[in-house]
Amino acid sequence: MNDEVPVLNDDAVHPAAQAAGHHPALTGCPWHDVNEMLQAAGLRPTRQRMALGWLLFGKGARHLTAEMLYEEATLAKVPVSLATVYNTLNQLTDAGLLRQVSVDGTKTYFDTNVSAHHHFYLEHNHELVDIPDPNLMLTKMPEVPDGFEIARVDMVVRLRKKR
Repeated sequence: MNDEVPVLNDDAVHPAAQAAGHHPALTGCPWHDVNEMLQAAGLRPTRQRMALGWLLFGKGARHLTAEMLYEEATLAKVPVSLATVYNTLNQLTDAGLLRQVSVDGTKTYFDTNVSAHHHFYLEHNHELVDIPDPNLMLTKMPEVPDGFEIARVDMVVRLRKKR
């Protein structure tokens, strides 16, 4: 990898660990902490998952596409294919360690912040950022068909520069 040692975002760890039923023992060592996160979520800490997890969670709350993570992995000399990156991101999402956010059906971002929150999408540079207002809420929800319940509401507010 490289000589930089990132600090894991503690907020990205706890919700997944709670979902898995226990808290990982975090030490501040990124490699150890990614290992603990994966095991707490019920995932085997393979070399590729460890390396991708280190890149994902070692820089705090982030929004990345599979292509962005693949590029980071390539620059860090992590030998993975784009298919492996996609598979790993989907496994981490299924395990509750990431949140998937779709933007207009063509771009999917993976958010390391799995708490309930909404996003701005900056059209000019294809960037997804958290909406800072924790009190933002929808005032009226649609009727849900029989046999279904709302799992999650994702709001993406698209922004463009004024002309």
